[in-house]
Amino acid sequence: MLVLAMGVAFLLLVAALLIGSITSPEFPPYAVTGPRGAPPRKSLVGPATYTLDASSTVRWRTFDFRRDAAVDSGPWDLAFRRFHVIAAPGGGIVDLGRVPFDSVAELPAVGYLGNALGSDTTNPGVGKWYDYNMLTHLLTSKRHVYGVRTPGGMYAKVEVMAYYCKDVGVACVTFRYAYQENGTRRVVP
Repeated sequence: MLVLAMGVAFLLLVAALLIGSITSPEFPPYAVTGPRGAPPRKSLVGPATYTLDASSTVRWRTFDFRRDAAVDSGPWDLAFRRFHVIAAPGGGIVDLGRVPFDSVAELPAVGYLGNALGSDTTNPGVGKWYDYNMLTHLLTSKRHVYGVRTPGGMYAKVEVMAYYCKDVGVACVTFRYAYQENGTRRVVP
């Protein structure tokens, strides 16, 4: 009986692996965001959607809310590498849960977590923002909204929307955000 149960479990595992390897994901319609003009000078930037290529296994792709752009130098607020997300040194992230993005009007004053340094840098505030499907081997967003406190003491709300795009395929992270540049925690007009 035990041998039969183990045989069935093995066949189910093989079937799951085969299904995952022969199915091809349908990528969302997002494309990597190209250079765009600096956002107009106002206290609230966004809500805006941004897609960046985070497919490198060694290089972090940094993003600066104030400049509304992925940046290679200068200050930054969030960094992405594959499925990892971290805050800039001195910043922090707090998980606000699975709530509608537009329903978050003001971010909390406390609870922001810094990065955990170790063999692989992570931020426990954003942690595992995705669900992993064993059958398809695809990551899908949990659709949580996160509060971000930047090193300069500004605030933003962020929602990771997708991990795939038509240009890059895997590790092409699309997120939306609203950034408050006036120092308040209010992230709606």
